[in-house]
Order: sequence, then C-alpha cells, then structure tokens
Amino acid sequence: MISPKVINLKKMRLSFYHFLKIRSMKKIFFFFIIALAGFQLYAQTFPDSFTDGTYYTVNGAKLYTVTVGTGEPVFVIPGGPGGTHFPYRSLDSLTVNSHIRLIYFDAFGRGKSDTAKAVTEYTIARDIEDVEGLRKAMGLQKISLYGHSYGSVVAQGYAIKYPENTSHLIIANGFHSFIMWQANDDNSNHEIKINYPEVWDTLMKVREQGVVSSDAIHADIYSKVPYGFLYAYNPENFTGRGSKPYPNSFNSKLYYQMVGKDGDFIVGNDIGNFDYRTRLKDLKMPVLIIAGRYDRVAVPMMQIKYKEYCPQAQFVMFEKSGHNPQVEERAKFFALMKTFLSK
Repeated sequence: MISPKVINLKKMRLSFYHFLKIRSMKKIFFFFIIALAGFQLYAQTFPDSFTDGTYYTVNGAKLYTVTVGTGEPVFVIPGGPGGTHFPYRSLDSLTVNSHIRLIYFDAFGRGKSDTAKAVTEYTIARDIEDVEGLRKAMGLQKISLYGHSYGSVVAQGYAIKYPENTSHLIIANGFHSFIMWQANDDNSNHEIKINYPEVWDTLMKVREQGVVSSDAIHADIYSKVPYGFLYAYNPENFTGRGSKPYPNSFNSKLYYQMVGKDGDFIVGNDIGNFDYRTRLKDLKMPVLIIAGRYDRVAVPMMQIKYKEYCPQAQFVMFEKSGHNPQVEERAKFFALMKTFLSK
C-alpha cells in the first residue's frame, strides 16, 4: 500500500508539472501572438509591388509607383536601362525606425508603367524629366535620389539640372560618362573572353556573320555567362532568388535604343554621349558615392575617378561586393545610407 504522503507528493509534483506546462503553453501562445502581430505590421509597412501601387500621369504617360515609409522622400531609380523597381524592394528595411520614405517607381517603358509607341521616345532626358514630373505630381518639394547603375545616370542628370529640388544624391555603382560605360563593355567582354572562352568563341562566330548586340541570338549567347560572374563578389548571393515574375521586368528594346544597337561592344545613342565629369564638382547638396571592389561592370578603376570629378562627395568602397552592395554587404550598406540621409 502506498503511503498517503507519497500520494500527496505525487499530486503536488503532478500539479506543478501541469502548472509549468500551462505556463509554457501560455508563453508559446504569447510569442505566437507577438509574431503574428509583427507579421501583420510587416505586411502593413511594406506594400506589395503587384497590387499596392499608385499611378501618376507624367508627361503624357502613366507611371507606376510604390511608397514605403514616412518622412523625407527618396526616389529609387533602377538600373538597366530597362529595369524595374521590383529588385530594389530589399531596401524596404531602411524605413524601419527612420524618417526615410522610399518612393519606388517603374520609369516610362518599364514594369507596370506605360510603354512608348516608338522606341525613339526613350531617352536619358525623358527619364530625367519624368523624375521632375513625378515630384510635382506627388506634391513634393525637395527629394533625395538613390540612383543605382544606369539609375545613377538619371540621378546625376537630375541633380545637375534641378539642384534646387535635390536634397541628397546617392550614386550607387554608377557611371559618370560614356567613357566609363565603354569601360564596362570592354572589361565585361575581356572577362568573358578569358574565363568563358567557349562562350566567347561562339559569340565571335555569329558576330563574324554580322550579328550585333541587339539581335536575339547575341543575347542568348551572352546569357550563358552567369549573372554572378560579372556582378558579384560571392555568386552564391544571387542564386535561388526566384520569385513571382514581375510584368515587363526588362525592356530590351528600350535598352538597345539607349545604348545603341551594338551597345554591348560599342556604346552609342544616348549612353554613347552623356558626360557629367566636369559638372559634378559644382553640386552643393550632400553626395554619396558607393562602389564595389569586385564590380566588373562599373569598374573600380573608373569608380575611383569620382574622387577627382566630385571631390566634395563621400566615397565608400565596399570591399566584399560586386555591383550590388545593398545585397552583399547589407548591414554596412544600410547603416551608411541611414547616416548619410540624416545629414
């Protein structure tokens, strides 16, 4: 027969066990509620690019915009030319615990915005004027500009033409002149020739037959070279990043209108003529220039020239990044951006 004291002790232990179990379940439930609230807050804070945007009519065309955060407006100007805002949504976190308002937009001919009836409508000048038109349509006064890659060409052109409307200028992995863009072509092709000789040989054979950059077969051959080879410090940072396809994610007709029909070898048209080198030193607003040590497109040899052309700017080289420091050195990039935009 078991002693009543032993039975009572067992009951006490069992009761204590149930108490702990119930308490643990309450904790789990509490943290679940907090996590759910956090998820809901995330969903409310970061709108969806596919469904939550707003259209503005600018220079006769509807431009699609997505705004994240509140505070000082920062226009995010995508690369390409021909790319959309969608790949830049990783910048959303900049708006957390800050006074930064990111204004993403698909420029004319890209993404969910209107396209041109004739490709000759696509110009650097049009892109610059559309930024100004969008500023006015949104009822904004001064705006900051974050221009990445080709987007930097638009951002610099805007800051030079409309300095009174520009609060901050960020040139991220950008280009100061057609000479630098040609260096992009030359370096990219050199790297492909040395490291992907089988691709290069195939390319040379079709070029001997008169094929140029804007021909579909040329682009198909170029696509054999992985994105990370030319654009990344660590190619693994750009693998397995599949997502729902965004509409008109890259307008190749626009691209070759801007860079020229053989623009992957010899730049022409608008990109073959722009040159900001002598005018950058006159900019009065805070300027930040971001470069990547392993950028094989906006090459460091040309990036470093910004120190000469825009000596008043803050210049930062990201030592473990290629063309996208916002992806490869995210923490450093975000801290830098927040500090700079607070000036």
